[in-house]
Amino acid sequence: MELVADVLGWVCLAAGGFFCVVGGVGLLRFPDFYTRVHAAGVTDTFGAGLILAGLCLQSGATLNTLKMLLLLGFLWLASATTAHALVKAAQAGGLEPKLVEPPPGSGAKGGAAREAGGEDAA
Repeated sequence: MELVADVLGWVCLAAGGFFCVVGGVGLLRFPDFYTRVHAAGVTDTFGAGLILAGLCLQSGATLNTLKMLLLLGFLWLASATTAHALVKAAQAGGLEPKLVEPPPGSGAKGGAAREAGGEDAA
């Protein structure tokens, strides 16, 4: 049973590290504020969450595991709340998302057409 917990712990640690790296790359590569907030949120909740879960599996049933689980719960609540507050503040400040226009001749309507009340406006 200890071997299963060790293997699952290492899988969680590796997956969490992967998501943290991907989120960091997303912070550098994404074009606007809103997509970068999304990358930071995924990094915080999923990447760090998997790392903490892996550490919990590695440490076994100890007081440290309980502390890490409490930290994980706080991280999930605080990360989502922070991302929501940042996006609401940006919207209130008038920051518009960057819309990507389709290439000419593709026949697809861009974001400007949807905002102007095109056929696919919801």
